[in-house]
Order: sequence, then C-alpha cells, then structure tokens
Amino acid sequence: MMDDRKIKEIAVLAAEAADNKKATDIIIMDVSELTSIADYFVLCNGNSEIQVKAIVEAIEEDLAAREIFPQRIAGKEEARWVLMDYADVIVHVFHREEREYYELDRLWADAEKILLNS
Repeated sequence: MMDDRKIKEIAVLAAEAADNKKATDIIIMDVSELTSIADYFVLCNGNSEIQVKAIVEAIEEDLAAREIFPQRIAGKEEARWVLMDYADVIVHVFHREEREYYELDRLWADAEKILLNS
C-alpha cells in the first residue's frame, strides 16, 4: 500500500505530463472520501484524437520513467475517452466533445479539487 503523498505525487505527475502536451482543463480531484475505486481522478482533454493519444503517451512515458505502470489502459485506440488505471489514481484523458458530454466534473462535483489550469 502506498502512502498518501506518493499517491498524490502520481496524480500531479500525470497532470504535469498532460500539461506538457498542451492538455486543457486539467483537474486533479480527491475522490478518496467519495468512492473506494480510487483516491484521485485526473481529468484533462485534448482537441483531437491525435492530441489525446499524445497526452496519453506522455503520461505513460513520464510515469514509466519513474517505474510507475498502469494496471490497464482502455480507449486508447479510439482516443475519445482514454482511461488510465494506476490503481489509486485514475487518469481520464478526453476528447473535448466527450468531456462535455459525459460531464464527469459535474458528477464528481463534491470532490476536492487539487490542481487546476486552463
């Protein structure tokens, strides 16, 4: 079991990797009090499938360089909503249209927001 600082650090590293690929609307949500599936969600979006894939690859590479590997990645081929499962941290990389449609931000509105950028 990882300590809370390490788990939060993974979320921040994922958000920074996304930011380096010009992802928009990056939010880290502390969902530890709201669900047992994860402690943090990282949400971000790209404006095209190509950008979504680039964001996902950057996150994967940056975390792998620190020997942090996902349990699984879903949606990478379609690149509309990619879910990267790092156990205690789940990264959601959306195509902008998908993010607007599914409104995870609203669904988890009670979660504490850790990091925001535009």
